[in-house]
Amino acid sequence: MSVRGRRFVEFWRENGSRAAARLIREKLGDAIAGRAVFSKEDEESNAESVPQLRARRFISQQALDVYTIPRPSVPRISLVTDSIGSESLFGGVGTALLFSAQLANQMNATLRVVTRTEVPSPANAWQILNAYGIQLQQEIQFAFAPLKRDEIDTPPVAEAVPGLDIHPDEIFVTTSWWTTAATLPSVPAASIIYLLQEDERMFYAFGEDRVHCERVLRNQDIRFVVNTRLLYDHLMATGLTHLGRNGFWFEPAFPKSLFHPRPREANGKKRFFFYARPNNPRNLFQIGLGIIDHAVNEGILDLEQWEIFLVGKDIPHVKFGAGYTPHRCEGLGWEAYADLAGTIDLGLSLMYTPHPSYPPFDLAASGAVVVTNRFANKQDLSGYSPNIICAELETRALLDALRSGVAIANDRETRHRNFAANGLGTDWTLAFADVLRALTAGR
Repeated sequence: MSVRGRRFVEFWRENGSRAAARLIREKLGDAIAGRAVFSKEDEESNAESVPQLRARRFISQQALDVYTIPRPSVPRISLVTDSIGSESLFGGVGTALLFSAQLANQMNATLRVVTRTEVPSPANAWQILNAYGIQLQQEIQFAFAPLKRDEIDTPPVAEAVPGLDIHPDEIFVTTSWWTTAATLPSVPAASIIYLLQEDERMFYAFGEDRVHCERVLRNQDIRFVVNTRLLYDHLMATGLTHLGRNGFWFEPAFPKSLFHPRPREANGKKRFFFYARPNNPRNLFQIGLGIIDHAVNEGILDLEQWEIFLVGKDIPHVKFGAGYTPHRCEGLGWEAYADLAGTIDLGLSLMYTPHPSYPPFDLAASGAVVVTNRFANKQDLSGYSPNIICAELETRALLDALRSGVAIANDRETRHRNFAANGLGTDWTLAFADVLRALTAGR
């Protein structure tokens, strides 16, 4: 709400509805008569200060409102993220919860999940921990520290904490450059561990958001934990050389209890998976649709033998070829997603960044063949699984890769041999072990 709007509401509260209605009639009369509705003084009083303008523009970086309490007998790890809502759990947020839980266990600490855009759901947190068989040694707490917008636009939320209690030596795990920026003014920089799972500079055009992101990534006082050696090497090669001093990397894990082939109908159609996120530009949704449409029209995906699943969020209704309507899968729970992945034969998952992204790994760990794109140092992912095929972001290259993928998917012996040769980790405890030892050394 604008300053003028707030002033009107204040006038209404102080003088009542009758006075507010009279003021509206007067202003309408001025407008109809062609007179100035607002005076120069009104215009000047409506101006915002530079800090107000900046705060409104960069609200996601709004500092955590904190107060200090005495050190408790049990240490605490606080995970700061936007949301742990059902639509936010996959990939990065799930990994952040697993990492924070393992760190809490390593330090025999309490785990607190702090969210900023949505009231935290304990059931969702337990869904992740239970799915991966992780049991906390201490309790788990939840806190909602919402971004404070205009008090009239955003009524108080009952679940919101008036301020976030922190204590000396508390560790904060942040999950993005903006949650890191929001945490930095409120706690010692050395207490922050930034779980970095993408080159977040690539989220933006060359503008102010990218500048703010770059400043956080170049911070030499916080510690970084990077998802995959591939991304770590890319970040080092693109100017973030301080990660060699205060950064660590890990490879994600895909437990066999969750990711494995599922039973299928003996004579059923084969299943094709496309990672469909139209509102995440780096996933190249439109390019992917075009590739699938070509594949259908050229007979690479013979619809007499294949059915197509679009899996993601905000998926529009779409038809391929002469009118084939694919299955649209949205809002899947963690186990439902893994169950679906275990029935897939071939996938297409695009990511226009250096990180491999999770769907190619999820599918390969579940027995499928996957086609994805090359980018920068992401050239060959066969070390993770021979069933992951990388191709250049050219139409013919991707279609040729899909043709190869179809051949492998139909070749039971080759597909199973590749699956048996997977190099993907299967244990999150082992995945984080070296990083956790380095982070807690001397504590």
